[in-house]
Amino acid sequence: MLYLSQILGRPIYDLRNEKIASIRDILVKYGSEEYPPVVGLVARLRRRNFFISRKSISELSLHGAKMSSAKLDLTPFERREGEVLLGKDVLDNQLIDVDGKRVVRVNDVQLIDTGESWRVTGADVSLQGFVRRLMPKGFYGTDRPVEVLDWADVGYLATDTATVTVQLKSSKDKLSRLHPVEIAQLAETLSPIHRTEVVESLDDETAADTLEEMSTEAQARILEEMDEERAADILEEMSPDDAVDVLDEMDEEKAQELFDLMEDEEKADVAELMPYASDTAGGLMTTEFVVFPRWLTVGETIARLREMAETPNMIYYLYVVEEEGSWKISGVISLRSLILADPTSRLDDVMRSEFRFAHTSESAEEVAQTISEYNLLALPVLDDEGEIAGIVTVDDAMEILLPKNLQRRLPRLFG
Repeated sequence: MLYLSQILGRPIYDLRNEKIASIRDILVKYGSEEYPPVVGLVARLRRRNFFISRKSISELSLHGAKMSSAKLDLTPFERREGEVLLGKDVLDNQLIDVDGKRVVRVNDVQLIDTGESWRVTGADVSLQGFVRRLMPKGFYGTDRPVEVLDWADVGYLATDTATVTVQLKSSKDKLSRLHPVEIAQLAETLSPIHRTEVVESLDDETAADTLEEMSTEAQARILEEMDEERAADILEEMSPDDAVDVLDEMDEEKAQELFDLMEDEEKADVAELMPYASDTAGGLMTTEFVVFPRWLTVGETIARLREMAETPNMIYYLYVVEEEGSWKISGVISLRSLILADPTSRLDDVMRSEFRFAHTSESAEEVAQTISEYNLLALPVLDDEGEIAGIVTVDDAMEILLPKNLQRRLPRLFG
């Protein structure tokens, strides 16, 4: 086992044990393998950097490297796709530790000889790893405690090279082991460009859930930096009210471009909310809710729920309307009450016909106060005709009532 700091700058010897160059960096192939293999060395000779393949190296140790071939190609080094330089791209950069759910700095890189190849197996994130680099070669004791992060738990590596997209593809499954709240919190500790790359690496649904845990300003900046088609796909996965908020935060031309790229159904949901001012119930509500006609039985309602291709995140309340296809609201029933009711009873027999509601023009602060005072999880919002236009959920209401410094501590109840 070696650390990167122990071999950088070490000599490279030829077959006659004569020094021909020094080790400038270690090149690894970053792809689908959890432990990237070393593909060669970047050697330095008279201000020239050139590549030596791993196949041409017979020995790699604390004393340096030894060639197994007499041939030496001095062609200037050029990085190929999917290759990462451990010294330049990894050392001193940040990475996401999926297992520890934290962002850490790489102070050294651990390499292990598997017999067939040298592989990156860990990142030393301890102070001792940094001290090892400062000490002269051979003067640092090996018995000092270190903290080496298993490379299999690296969910994202923040680099400034074009090869970053390669490692992101292999990191997606690791990051998806985290909750969107955790991904958002970790991403926000990174630089804006790396924050965008983290979101880009996720599938559309997880990316949308992660964005919804960030500030509207951060959402807008991230989506503006992404490919337009991909950004539109993620917007489609976001709840309509959040999508409206982030589009409002963007440059008008960019917002229109992304809106035009959205699919018709999701675009219609977003367009429905756009006319409302942000400080009103209409601007605060979402159009993700479920309605059923009043003549339906409890058993038929439950069966329909099971057959629905998609259901809103917030489905604690069901809204009862006059007729099939109508939006004229008659009552409200909680999911708990529905499950406990007689399956043969009609909805209009078990629903609450008296309930709290808001008008689309009512102020957002008044709506939030109503939700808080009556301990509601959601409040229906009606238009002038008494038809349900949307609902305001308690998490959106709390964002208005809580001070800014406490909003981030509020868990999203309906994620």
